Formats: sequence, structure tokens, C-alpha cells
Amino acid sequence: MKAWLVSELGDPQDVLKWTDVPDVQPGSGQVKVKVEAAALNFPDILLCQGKYQITPTLPFTPGVEVSGEVVEVGEGVSTIKVGDKVFGGPQSASGAGGGYAEYALMSAADILTAPPGMPAEEAAGYLLTYQTSWVALHTRGQIKAGDVVLVHAGAGGVGSSAIQIAKAAGATVIATAGGPAKKQVCLDLGADHAIDYNSEDFATVVKEITNGRGADIVYDPVGGDVFDKSTKCIAFEGRILIIGFTSGRMAESKTNHVLVKNYSVVGVHWGYYRKMRPEVIPEADKALAKLYAEGKIKPHISKIYSFAELPEALVALGSRKTTGKVVVVP
Repeated sequence: MKAWLVSELGDPQDVLKWTDVPDVQPGSGQVKVKVEAAALNFPDILLCQGKYQITPTLPFTPGVEVSGEVVEVGEGVSTIKVGDKVFGGPQSASGAGGGYAEYALMSAADILTAPPGMPAEEAAGYLLTYQTSWVALHTRGQIKAGDVVLVHAGAGGVGSSAIQIAKAAGATVIATAGGPAKKQVCLDLGADHAIDYNSEDFATVVKEITNGRGADIVYDPVGGDVFDKSTKCIAFEGRILIIGFTSGRMAESKTNHVLVKNYSVVGVHWGYYRKMRPEVIPEADKALAKLYAEGKIKPHISKIYSFAELPEALVALGSRKTTGKVVVVP
């Protein structure tokens, strides 16, 4: 089989090579999947550069999100059968994922079956974004109809899913994005209001929209200055959901300010639920599948590249000029 292999660390366009690699065989509890689509994520870039929190053993194949068809099942697998369409995170001995390949290994206990009618390219970028946003808004944020939700980086992968899930819950959604084009993406996704953070002060605009009350929930995958400014427009008993730190700076919360304004700063580590509360994941999957069937959510795929264009696609992702999810297909 063939795969994109990293034999030395560096920028993706310099170190990724499409080459022959040993075929993968499913072990106990695993399934072998023919990859039909793979989603791009910033960790894939960092893995190539050697800047991620884990350092895989060289050589390795990145790719942490795929969808495809099960072609072989390992010992002890009874919940998944050959021919099933599945999605989730692949497994590899290196720890880098291994999804940018013709075939990938996946844990039968961790993967999910794609909702009926969902194309492979949508399924590839569905798990991390929508599960994260569901757990953030419902499990951690306790969202309810009528809430005002401020979604930062609304045109991005998790942001675009958060807009849709918040709207489906009956919230008023205010989204921030960089530039008129991304602002329009947020509106097209269903946001009631969109703010261009390059030219507008989002804290001021949020207060104007809410008549000074502020947002009940802030969905923040950016951190840094965005978190700092979000504390200026959070409502009484509001919740700031910490999704990530794409700005590169982890902000520090002033606990006296948290006390005086009576709001909460809430961590959202979706991956930890697999260990601590695994029942939450199938619950979220069932709820999301229902929303998908009802047409209330739909993964925003901004561009589909061929597998041969993977290095180019990762460069585009790293430039932050893309919106939603970017995927590659064979």
C-alpha cells in the first residue's frame, strides 16, 4: 500500500513523500479501513515540524481524522462488520494517526458509524469538530433556548460546528471572524450576527447587540487576547468555554474578575471523556445524527483536494486562509 511518509522533520511540503509502506493488518479489537477521505488538522502540520506535544518515531504517517469502508476486522470485533462506513481517528504504532494512506487501522471501540447519507468527505471532518462543540455547549455550557452565544473563529472547523449546534438549540448566535469573506461564511452557517474582528471591537458590538447584558456563553478556541476581551462582554452567570489556543498564547484568568462579574471559565477537553465519561460520546453521536437527519447541521467543507495534493492542502490550512474543514480524497 502507499502512504504519505515523514522520514525527517520539517514543513509538510518539504518532508511528506508518497511512497510504498508495509500493508497494515488489524490486531485484536481493530479494523482495517479503506480510506475514502481524510480531514486536515493543525496538529498534522505540527507533527511534521516536530512541534506537537507528542513526538512520533520516524518515519511516520500523519492524519488524525478519516472516514472510509471497513475491509477487514480483527479478533474480538463484533460491533463493526466488513462493509460498514465509519469515521474517527486512526491508530498507528508511531502515535501520529496514520490516516494519510490508502488503508488505516482504527479501534473498533472508538470509531463511529457514519449517519445515513453522509458523504465521506463530510464524515472525515465530523467527529472532532461536532463532538467537541456538542460537549462544549450542552455538557459543559448547559446551553438553553434564548441564550446568547458568542462563537469565536466562527468560520473555522470547530467554530462552524458551534454556530450550527447553538442555533439548533435555540440560541442567538454572534460569531467573530477575520475579514468580510469569513464574516459572510458565519452568516451563511446561520449566525444571527457576525463581527469582523479585524475592523470591529467585538466586545463593544456584543454589548450593543445585547443592550449591555453580554453573552451567556463564549465559545473560545482562540485564547490569548480574545479570551481577555471576552471577559469584558460576558453576561452575569455566563460561561466562557475554553476550547483551545490557536492564537498561541494561553491567557490567565483573573479570579477576582471572575468573582465580581459572577461568571465561569470552563475547560473543554473532549478527548478526556473517552476515559472519564465514555458514555457521553455515544449520547452526543445520537443527538448529532438526529440533527443531521433533520438538516440542522451540515459539516462545512471549504475545499476538497486529491490525495496527491496533500502537501499543498496543508500549506493552505497553515496559512489560515481556509474555512471550515479541508479534506483530501483518493
